[in-house]
Amino acid sequence: MGNGHSGDNIRPEPDQVLVDMADYVTNADIDSDLAYETARYCLMDTLGCGILALKYPACTKLLGPLVPGAEMAGGVPVPGTSYRLDPVTAAFNIGCMIRWLDYNDTWLAAEWGHPSDNLGAILAAADYTSRLRLAAGQPALRMRDVLTAMIKAHELQGVMALENSFNRVGLDHVVLVKVASTAVATSLLGGTKTDIINALSHAWLDGQALRTYRHAPNTGSRKSWAAGDATSRALRLALIVLRGEMGYPSALSAKGWGFYDVSFKSQPFNLGRTYGAYVMENVLFKISFPAEFHAQTAVESAIQLHPAVLGRLSDIASIRIRTHESAIRIIDKKGPLHNPADRDHCLQYMTAIGLLHGSLTADHYEDEAAADPRIDRLRSLMEVTEHVPYSVDYLDPEKRSIASSVQVFFKDGSATAEVATEYPIGHKRRRSEGIPLLIEKFEANLATRYAVEQAQRIAEVCSDRKQLEAMAVPDFMELLVVRG
Repeated sequence: MGNGHSGDNIRPEPDQVLVDMADYVTNADIDSDLAYETARYCLMDTLGCGILALKYPACTKLLGPLVPGAEMAGGVPVPGTSYRLDPVTAAFNIGCMIRWLDYNDTWLAAEWGHPSDNLGAILAAADYTSRLRLAAGQPALRMRDVLTAMIKAHELQGVMALENSFNRVGLDHVVLVKVASTAVATSLLGGTKTDIINALSHAWLDGQALRTYRHAPNTGSRKSWAAGDATSRALRLALIVLRGEMGYPSALSAKGWGFYDVSFKSQPFNLGRTYGAYVMENVLFKISFPAEFHAQTAVESAIQLHPAVLGRLSDIASIRIRTHESAIRIIDKKGPLHNPADRDHCLQYMTAIGLLHGSLTADHYEDEAAADPRIDRLRSLMEVTEHVPYSVDYLDPEKRSIASSVQVFFKDGSATAEVATEYPIGHKRRRSEGIPLLIEKFEANLATRYAVEQAQRIAEVCSDRKQLEAMAVPDFMELLVVRG
């Protein structure tokens, strides 16, 4: 991996990390039926999250062409809208919608993130290249190709996240969206293994996003479009390379100038797992409520306690939340909360909503709901502590739990039971319980945007895996257009 002194001008072989990613995308056959079935549910859930986000003007103001009038006849359709855009702008639009409400899938390890964020680049690249192929008399890509690209993007992002913590060096996890999207988009656009290696080198050469916008005192709405930015940048880099632009073989390992030395404390990546279909098979769905995933179990526990505390709110003396270390590091937040992005990354706020309302929806993060003085009173009574066994099980690859417990103590010395939730409903261990609710969530989200007949047609196609996989990508994308 080392490339000698910085003065050496011998062109090295490409970094093995780049080669292995490109080899996987180009050559790996995915034979996991579970991965394809999960990818179908992931496609449904992710699109539904994007459709629901169209209810929020803070999201829709960012959508459409980059400048007025820059739409493109025959361009990539943006689901739930009438926009047709160049593929890079379409990827931003789709990625922005998907991530806006923090309601799509999640992956938790040394790094965390949302692998379905890659769908922005995947759908845009697959639709664009399909329309080019059709114009040339060639067959379009099929939705099976989209599901395969999703499985591979999930795997690239998730395996990299298992043992490499970008947040600990101050970088945001959307770097992994950009990297995974770059690899699969280059392939979908017809790129070779060498093209993928070159494009990946550009993705790592970019200055990466800082996590500033996710943390106090700067938490803000950029966290809702950062993934759209990353997935569209990936498509941009793929298109540049496919015009013949050169790559940079030691983008990671170059002494003094590579990613490792500049951004990763001179440490190479630790990749202890070969690429397969592990991430898609084990991905976490946000089914019941839009909340930063480390809070899902605390909210689920709080909702169970809602009936026991609703009539005794003024009698509460303290509330104890026991959770895992990552939750404390990311979302344990005291003091004023300035906007919805601040609130959906505050463990105490989300737990308070669960106790007060017995539910948690995207509307609970808006200013109107947040004005309820009971929320901050409950927050002030909360003590958040790490329960070490929860932290251990969080990192155990056989468990991958995200455990939290909530207990409420009253002024008269009595207390509720301590309600612990080890695995949220979107966990692989609760698939049989979760999938029917995921389908309900998808259909409810479609109903927020589409007429009844169109929503039913979309749901019907998505419910039949054989029909879905055989469908040409442009035909699927046309199903999602809202005629403006």
